[in-house]
Amino acid sequence: MTAAPAPSASSFGARLESVLATSGGLCVGIDPHPWLLDEWGLPTSASGVRELGLRAVEATAGWAGIVKPQVAFFERWGSAGFAALEDVLAAARDAGLLVVGDAKRGDVGSTMDGYAEAWFSPDSPLRVDALTVSPYLGFGSLRGTVDRARRAGAGVFVLAATSNPEARAGQTARVAGADGTSRTLAAGIVDQVRDDDQAAGETRLGSVGVVLGATVDLGSYGVDTASLTGVPVLAPGFGHQGARVSDLVSIYGPAAHNVLVSTSRGVLSAGPDGMASAVRDAAEEVRACLA
Repeated sequence: MTAAPAPSASSFGARLESVLATSGGLCVGIDPHPWLLDEWGLPTSASGVRELGLRAVEATAGWAGIVKPQVAFFERWGSAGFAALEDVLAAARDAGLLVVGDAKRGDVGSTMDGYAEAWFSPDSPLRVDALTVSPYLGFGSLRGTVDRARRAGAGVFVLAATSNPEARAGQTARVAGADGTSRTLAAGIVDQVRDDDQAAGETRLGSVGVVLGATVDLGSYGVDTASLTGVPVLAPGFGHQGARVSDLVSIYGPAAHNVLVSTSRGVLSAGPDGMASAVRDAAEEVRACLA
């Protein structure tokens, strides 16, 4: 494994640590489903997803510090949808929010390098603070992306144990590690992410994190939460999918303070007039669970 770029005071891990300390761990998902557009009185179009996204950013600012736009809902509308996403990302940056691009990119070689340039280059209108990525072509296939992210002061969240039930068979499959011991695929990804952060000298909170669904029995996936204390965790599954914020500590144990508690429909369904209050209440609930 090649040496990763050294972190700086402006590394994603350092910036995330600051946001978690000051604004808490709530991460507001911006998922403009067609039914939500209808409930918000918006057109099912690129202009509709743009308007919902901008209103969601406005409702989040001041109450939470992180947003996570789901790229697919914008991509659906082609070039107009990407233009809408660019506007939402720009508004989030202007509001001082950390932005996690939920794109789940995963490929090899120059193709993955292209994705990294699109999402991390300082002059890219799609630039984000962190990107979700898939390791299922091998964690090594992400090497260039991870290094590019660190050079840009950005981060990545690597899929490990996701909240969709059909992923269980693959993610709990057992594979042999470099030391010859057997572990689940999910646990192996977590270990590689932790080791990568440590190799980069990120001893507090790393710039490479993992996606661990809140509805997953992490123990049955072979994931030891005690090993996650320096690893950022993006946690989908709260709210509509069934996980309760009150269970945050029981789910993630000593890593609970590193968790981005992701909720989308739980706050978006409050509508344009009620979303700010919903974000405030959710953010306060997260903070109270960790007090």
